Amino acid sequence: MKKVLFVCMGNICRSPTAEAVFRHQIKQAGVEQQWVVDSAGTHAYHVGNAPDKRSQTAAQTRGYAMQSLRARQIEASDFDRFDWILAMDQQNLQGLQQCQPPGSSAQLALMMDFAESPKWQGNDVPDPYYGDGDGFAEVLDRVEISCAGFLAHAMATKGS
Repeated sequence: MKKVLFVCMGNICRSPTAEAVFRHQIKQAGVEQQWVVDSAGTHAYHVGNAPDKRSQTAAQTRGYAMQSLRARQIEASDFDRFDWILAMDQQNLQGLQQCQPPGSSAQLALMMDFAESPKWQGNDVPDPYYGDGDGFAEVLDRVEISCAGFLAHAMATKGS
């Protein structure tokens, strides 16, 4: 089994969107039985809450279901439970690097580093929470691109 955890700050916009998109992509690829997929937040602001309604609406327009997801905060055990922990932005990646227990096995990375086009690599998936509706579509655009790249990378990686 390959295991991936998507992480943003509150786990109600970006990381559940990535979870829903990736679940859809692995189902389309016929490899969903080979994966454990989850999402979490670096902060406990929204633990137990469903994804933001605006995220859900944007996701539904593209055929992604995320209404059953619930926010949770990352735990120390996640750093050994998952093969990859993918952060939506540099700030959350730095936070994850600081709290990663010594000797843990998870590979930490920036989500957009898996986008196939170099123009996207190193970029953040911007937080749409305080913005307008267009931000949620941009999140989907970036997440779709980077999830596809991550899936290709992960399936080509031996021993992960």
